[in-house]
Amino acid sequence: MIRNDWTREEIETIYHSPVLELVYRAATVHRQYHDPQEVQVCTLLSVKTGGCPEDCAYCPQAARYHTHVKVHKLLEVDEVLEAARRAKAAGSTRFCMGAAWREVRDNAHFDRVLDMVKGVNELGMEVCCTLGMLSESQAQKLKEAGLYAYNHNLDTSEDYYGEIITTRNYTDRLDTLEHVRKARISVCSGGIIGLGESEQDRIGMLHTLACLPEHPESVPVNALVPVEGTPLAEQERVSVWEMLRMIATARILMPRAMVRLSAGRVRMSTEEQALCFLAGANSIFAGDKLLTTPNPEVDQDQQMFQLLNLRPRKAFKEQQAACGSVK
Repeated sequence: MIRNDWTREEIETIYHSPVLELVYRAATVHRQYHDPQEVQVCTLLSVKTGGCPEDCAYCPQAARYHTHVKVHKLLEVDEVLEAARRAKAAGSTRFCMGAAWREVRDNAHFDRVLDMVKGVNELGMEVCCTLGMLSESQAQKLKEAGLYAYNHNLDTSEDYYGEIITTRNYTDRLDTLEHVRKARISVCSGGIIGLGESEQDRIGMLHTLACLPEHPESVPVNALVPVEGTPLAEQERVSVWEMLRMIATARILMPRAMVRLSAGRVRMSTEEQALCFLAGANSIFAGDKLLTTPNPEVDQDQQMFQLLNLRPRKAFKEQQAACGSVK
């Protein structure tokens, strides 16, 4: 049964259950709603890099931090479409474009992004964007251009949010998710662990996501990749057991969602990633970068898929299923 009325106490009990029992329960739920041998393969491209006015403590693209990231202006449409074609040829079925903006502005740059969306959609890929805060009208324009999904992570709990970001508030995040949902765009929203938050903060973030009027169709679970020059540069690595608890709990709370094993995967062995797939993760980002942080090479992922007998999920599968055209 799909629920949107979870209590924090219920989620805490699930999260703190013995890890092997937790993974077993999550794997059981996963098999009820998904093909366990199928994993969605996504590619994420930074279409505008660096120079962001926000102060997200984990992000090397913030203009106020001195990091290795070089500022690059918004890419041209042809450059993006060529990258999308390469991603499709390498096996990706979803292509996500990220811009280091605080919010979308109605200008020529947004018009260019709309052209990017149209072009990627015409390639037969699910097209996703992460551009910062959106108004209702901007979300509608993206929908009309062919946008399939929009990513806007909560990052952490509402209680801890102010320790990580001060240039916007939690309500801003939730408002953007509401605008995306109203435009009938698939919602992608998750968070990051390893920011110095408590387990209660992790539970709080999951509680917020699981109690939205509709669960996000995609829930990325990121492990912090510390970057020199950011306030969180000295944070310790998140363990695989912490990732397992987050992934398994997310899978139990939001059974139909694609739970994405996202940032931090480059530090995980094949065996650790296999445990995450067992616990309910069924989506990854492919390619050597996630915006500006490292990610496993495509050939490594292909070897892992072959070893674990995994196969890429087809594009637009949910829409095809709704139309009764899945073969």
